[in-house]
Amino acid sequence: MNRKPAIISIKGYNLTKKEKKLIKQEKPWGIILFKRNIKNFDQVKNLTTEIRKCLKDQSYPILIDEEGGIVSRFSNLINSSEFSQKFFGKIFEMNNTKGKMIYEYYLNSVCSVLKNTGINVNTIPVMDLLNKSSHKIIKNRCYSNKTKVIKSLGRICIDNLKNNKIGSVVKHIPGHGKGNADSHKKMPIVNDSPKNLYLNDFSTFKDIKSHFVMTAHILYKKIDPKFVATQSKIIIDKIIRKKLGFRGLIISDDISMKALKNDLLSNARNSLNAGCNLILYCGGKIGESSMILKSLGKIDNFTIKKTQQFYEFLR
Repeated sequence: MNRKPAIISIKGYNLTKKEKKLIKQEKPWGIILFKRNIKNFDQVKNLTTEIRKCLKDQSYPILIDEEGGIVSRFSNLINSSEFSQKFFGKIFEMNNTKGKMIYEYYLNSVCSVLKNTGINVNTIPVMDLLNKSSHKIIKNRCYSNKTKVIKSLGRICIDNLKNNKIGSVVKHIPGHGKGNADSHKKMPIVNDSPKNLYLNDFSTFKDIKSHFVMTAHILYKKIDPKFVATQSKIIIDKIIRKKLGFRGLIISDDISMKALKNDLLSNARNSLNAGCNLILYCGGKIGESSMILKSLGKIDNFTIKKTQQFYEFLR
């Protein structure tokens, strides 16, 4: 499989000539869409068709971040502003059976929109543990402050997407809940002990059955004082792979976020060298996408194998 280990983004409603050329020549692993790429249903369907024609690949991964609540890329088309993960967490805590039924109905509705527009990966669920110290950027995006509720709803979400032939991306592994800052703007630092983190924040991600996870740009100071999780060999190998038992593909959070210290190319390489299988670039600038893609080698055998498994799942 001739692909580069990067998920890139594009500028507008249609591919430009330069974007088409770049996708055909450099072959990014996938493309993620944002609100800037979504005008109406027909336009999105035409866009996803156009992207797949470039790669001649009907299963090509096209992602979106449609959490509901404050993170809704389809807000031009559907109103999911009330339906945050916290909203479903509260209902589930009051009545597990009704909560499950209502959440599944919502997920099926979202999946229907994704399937009809040609999107096959949604970067949900958020399985971070809500804490008193959680930054406002994450508070309504968490299901609950109870690990049992998070695990239950996370499993419902992953299973429901699987039933709809949509890939899930669990985030932000190994846990963003105690982050004291917005990682889009600065590096969050967590000073909790490893023992406490394993028992609480990290535990929600144990043995998850998703094809993909997304890392947290968080510095866990008492585990790795130098590198955020995305760029930490210690956290990716010893915690995500071994202690939490994740066997799928690890995607970095956006490498253009301010929580990472270096330039884009260094951020990409450092993330891959630490153990991420794919890097995510959300800026949508053709020059930056080109620089990243042209500087990276091809995906490794593990990523090829897991990508092929994902393709088999889609069929």
